[in-house]
Amino acid sequence: MGRKANRVEQSTFFRDRKDAGRRLAAELFEYKNKKNVLVLALPRGGVPVGYEIARYLSAPLDVFLVRKLGVPGQEELAMGAVASGGIRVLNEDIIRALGIHTYQIDEIAAKEQTELERREQQYRGNKPDLEIKGRTVILVDDGLATGASMRAAVKALKLSMPSEIIVAVPTASPDTCEEFKSEVDKIICAETPSPFRAVGARYVDFSQTTDEEVRRLLKSAEEIGRLQ
Repeated sequence: MGRKANRVEQSTFFRDRKDAGRRLAAELFEYKNKKNVLVLALPRGGVPVGYEIARYLSAPLDVFLVRKLGVPGQEELAMGAVASGGIRVLNEDIIRALGIHTYQIDEIAAKEQTELERREQQYRGNKPDLEIKGRTVILVDDGLATGASMRAAVKALKLSMPSEIIVAVPTASPDTCEEFKSEVDKIICAETPSPFRAVGARYVDFSQTTDEEVRRLLKSAEEIGRLQ
């Protein structure tokens, strides 16, 4: 992966995720109307942002779900993740250091995979997975603080062999934005305030995105795609 990073500093707050998506979309102009582009959003908050980007680029939109695999007894410490498409990534260093057994990993992974599949069914129904191999994938969320979920998503996504991965977010910690330069082909952070307090602090309206809104936006994006 390359090391290109774009930052577009903005001093104003985002009105909501829709506003953030529209402003971020303008920074992705080079991908507009390109056939090989796919927008993947991390639910739930990334979906309204991704919807605006996909609509602007005339690109298909889908969700990419990630579930952390917590260390037994230390669930906040991730030893890996499962993601859409039956993908599993593991942090072998943590697993070796803590002496975690294979059966423990399998038990936790099975539990999280079940929850991931439940959420995928809720959002996507029985739609087949979109083809990722060889495509330019724009991975979207509503912001990056530590970047843990996005980092897991990137690692999982690489296993599906896209030709290019672009991470695009409206707001991010400056350090986190910088760290992603070595992990993806391009990282676009519309603003990187310092000090960075929280993703929600950069939005006027940061109310929770509902499951119903996720389903509605995915359906709307699909209908738009059929009309194009």
